[in-house]
Amino acid sequence: MEVSYREEGVASAASSVAGRLVADGVPARLAGGDPTLWGEDAEAEAAVRLGWLTLPRSSRELLPELGELAERARAAGLTNVVLAGMGGSSLAAEVICDTADVPLTVLDTTDPGQVRRALTEPLEATIVVVAGKSGSTVETDCHLRIYERLFADAGLAPAGRIVVVTDPGSPLEQRALDGGHHLFLAPPDVGGRYSALSAFGLVPSALAGADVARLLDDAEEILPLLSRDTGNPGLDLGAALGGSALAGRDKLLLEDQLSSISGLPDWIEQLVAESTGKQGRGILPIVGADPTRAGDELVVAIESDGGDVRVDGPLGAQFLVWEYATAIAGLLIEIDPFDQPNVAESKDNTASLLALPDLPTGGPAFTDGPVEVYGAVTAKDLPGVFAELLRAVPGDGYLAITAYLDRLAAFDAPVPDGADFEQMTDAWMMADPATLRALLALRTDRPVTFGWGPRYLHSTGQYHKGGPQNGVFLQITGAVAEDVPVPGRPYTLGRLQLAQALGDLGALETRGRPAVRLHLTDRVAGVAHLLAAAQEA
Repeated sequence: MEVSYREEGVASAASSVAGRLVADGVPARLAGGDPTLWGEDAEAEAAVRLGWLTLPRSSRELLPELGELAERARAAGLTNVVLAGMGGSSLAAEVICDTADVPLTVLDTTDPGQVRRALTEPLEATIVVVAGKSGSTVETDCHLRIYERLFADAGLAPAGRIVVVTDPGSPLEQRALDGGHHLFLAPPDVGGRYSALSAFGLVPSALAGADVARLLDDAEEILPLLSRDTGNPGLDLGAALGGSALAGRDKLLLEDQLSSISGLPDWIEQLVAESTGKQGRGILPIVGADPTRAGDELVVAIESDGGDVRVDGPLGAQFLVWEYATAIAGLLIEIDPFDQPNVAESKDNTASLLALPDLPTGGPAFTDGPVEVYGAVTAKDLPGVFAELLRAVPGDGYLAITAYLDRLAAFDAPVPDGADFEQMTDAWMMADPATLRALLALRTDRPVTFGWGPRYLHSTGQYHKGGPQNGVFLQITGAVAEDVPVPGRPYTLGRLQLAQALGDLGALETRGRPAVRLHLTDRVAGVAHLLAAAQEA
């Protein structure tokens, strides 16, 4: 595992703080699980959140049980592995399985179309991992209810097809016991975003066929380095992140084009944004963007050329080093890296909205083709809205696009007969809402981020509400053509999805953060219209 500085400014910023950290004995204290590092106010939280430091060893206890479970599942023909979990309960497993090239269907959405897509897979071959630390996450509760009903209606015993991962004492633990589901209890002293090497990352990955023992081997190999004052990759990376942020470079651009690890920036995004984005400060991760060389930008390359910092090493080691580095960065910018004080607000708003007879969507400011525009805008068309939003971004700020849509729908786009892979990719890109990020990024020197809702609520959502007051927000919602009922609940997935969008929008507006919502009355036509308008902005 190696962290190397490629730019003089980063090396200088890192050196200036690393000496202080070493003088204070921070490397050994952190490796030893000292909860006093982040100050008196954070001590109580840190005391019950440092179990991730020992996971490379303690998680080995899971391996025999995981091997037996995976073997039984394969023998029973359960080859379609579905993971129902949000944020830290799903992101690590997605990276592990993508990197190992083993199939895993991740349900981290309330979009009816995306859920219906997962439900088309053969039910008789399906095993579902339901993962949630608190055991009360609304999205995961819905997924569990839907699959329990489907299995029961098909005459398939849910007990043998649902695996639960949760903390001891959670409501989900009791549901697993009541339902006779296979249950894995995760260490309660590990926070969700630090849980990659716990049961949350390992259970679904092992079922899907990934080599999780190798993952732990690679992480354990670097454990001895994390208490050292020199040759410590976690200290080197943490000093670079925190030192650069203190020097004004608080936009973290993640580059992984040449890496053999697939999707790690999405996991890092959640870890860093949710850990540092609070008390009006934080480090903003940016995924999938090209460097602009803006003064507040820090480019970290993962096993790739270029970048101000390069991080090389296998996936298990990457998980542990980034967790350690994030804890160090939090110490340097003087926040508690283990709490998430602003996450609950959007959840509470959603619950309040769902209790109303009708969702208060209000009336649009205007309609442009298949797109309704909601918010305080002076523009009269979509290109004007985009231009207005970009002008509103302050010199140290960013534009965040959040889309409450099906993140796989673009693959349904028609492609020409005989099309090669490049032509297919072009067709998919022009049907993908995420392409809007790249189009708008061409028109500004400020960062443009993109997040799928409600997935981002468990990731960058904390930063958007608790971080610096310099974000501008563009939210996209869409009409639901075919909804999915939630057994035992008085709402459908479509109603829940819209309530989540409106709830988060309300949380942003309460803080005075500029926000516009675009509602697609026809999703396919609406996405095409958005992308065309962005090219005119």
